[in-house]
Amino acid sequence: MQITINNHQYEANQGDRLLEVARLNHEHIGYLCGGNTICQTCYVKVLEGAELLSPLSEEEKAILSENLLKAGTRMACQATIEKPGTIRVVSAAEEVRHMLATNPLDLAGYAATMGWEGMVKVPDTLRLQAGREFDLWQLFCDVLTGIGDGWKLIFSAFSFGCCSNEKSETRVC
Repeated sequence: MQITINNHQYEANQGDRLLEVARLNHEHIGYLCGGNTICQTCYVKVLEGAELLSPLSEEEKAILSENLLKAGTRMACQATIEKPGTIRVVSAAEEVRHMLATNPLDLAGYAATMGWEGMVKVPDTLRLQAGREFDLWQLFCDVLTGIGDGWKLIFSAFSFGCCSNEKSETRVC
């Protein structure tokens, strides 16, 4: 099936988490905690195909405000593709990048809105996180993987295709 993340189209399968599809395709989305519902950087807005995704998880209900839910926001680490069809999402990270490029003055209002929407859910989020049990080693590995993937994205964004290591040719800047 096809999924569009930040206006780029990819193949996906039933059972895939949105986060994994984005991560495997090096798509601009946050995931510092490695998909453990801690960092809350993997917000996506579902533009099409919300009915094809898993129902809201208990974690999403605790973390996402009513306004964010009404706007179609999901956490990519929690949303799983359950049915075939067309899905289109845009990540919060990509929304911010686009805003910075087109109208940076909108960033203050966006930050205020997202800050408020997070604050109204602090009690629920704290209750959720306090009641969870973590495999600390796995969490540590997931966070390191998330950080490593982030560095790969940064490196690829700034390499501008100047360095290539293909079988037929090797170029170095």
